Amino acid sequence: MTARRYWTVIGVFTALLIVAAGVSMLVGAGGEASQHSIFALFGSDPRLAHIILYEVRLPRTILGLMVGATLGLSGAALQGLLRNPLAGPGLVGTSSGAALGAVIVFYFAIGGTAGALVPVGGMAGALLALVILYALTGRDSNIMTLILAGVAINSFAGAMTSLALNLAPSPFAALEIVFWMLGSLADRSMEHVWIALPLTLAGWALLLTAGRPLDALTLGEDTASSLGYNQSWVRARVIGGTGLAVGAAVSVTGVIGFVGLVVPHLLRPLVGHRPSRLLLPSAIAGALLTVVADVAVRLMPFGPELKLGVVTSIIGAPFFIYLLLKSRRAQL
Repeated sequence: MTARRYWTVIGVFTALLIVAAGVSMLVGAGGEASQHSIFALFGSDPRLAHIILYEVRLPRTILGLMVGATLGLSGAALQGLLRNPLAGPGLVGTSSGAALGAVIVFYFAIGGTAGALVPVGGMAGALLALVILYALTGRDSNIMTLILAGVAINSFAGAMTSLALNLAPSPFAALEIVFWMLGSLADRSMEHVWIALPLTLAGWALLLTAGRPLDALTLGEDTASSLGYNQSWVRARVIGGTGLAVGAAVSVTGVIGFVGLVVPHLLRPLVGHRPSRLLLPSAIAGALLTVVADVAVRLMPFGPELKLGVVTSIIGAPFFIYLLLKSRRAQL
């Protein structure tokens, strides 16, 4: 692929992302407050319009961009590291660790401030899961050991989350936990953005600088080592970056699945199979998919607003089945 085509693809997706973000700022729940009505509201009640735009929709849009970019970027990086197209951001256990940390805050409702402490608990759970992952695998572990450790952490965190639901003090508490775990950008504030931003940026920095080492790994571990790339450091950079960014995302929005699995596959025919060329486009396209899906749930006219995690799962699950069938046919 030529550099011109590569940057053209990035430019097109960036333009679409800007449009989607603008639409997200203008569309409210149930499709209310469209372009005409929000501008009319500025004329009749500027203070209310300011509150709607900057305290309700701006945080939702920014979080959609951050979370989508995180999922797309980490999915592309993990697939490059594991050389497995079925790998996703939740594979290393930080998503389930973040969910468990948030559920624990919900369960104990410390001082009645569960809403403010949920993101903090989620990030603490994600970091603890990352520490446990490295404690189980060691510095020089192979890929299979990392995958098995991630599966073990996911299983344990899932079991503890189920235990919290089973022992919930009331049906209302259990319902609140379940609704949060479904994943959503609704009812978030700029406080959630500032809480998640530091770990998100740190994770992005680690992942975006891993492109060339991941390219070398596609040639084989021995070749990568002969080119001067330390495999342990490459794994630590990708796993650590994924853990930080995905843990921060889950801690403020709940679990939003399949974005990191779907986006890299959709982009490979456009930008090629080299991990270094896939990272930035996957971040942009992941943000685009998440924002568009969030706008779609607001435009649905019937019943309560669907959770974003439900919509992405409905889209992603059939795609995952298609990948499994395609992989199976390739092995025959």
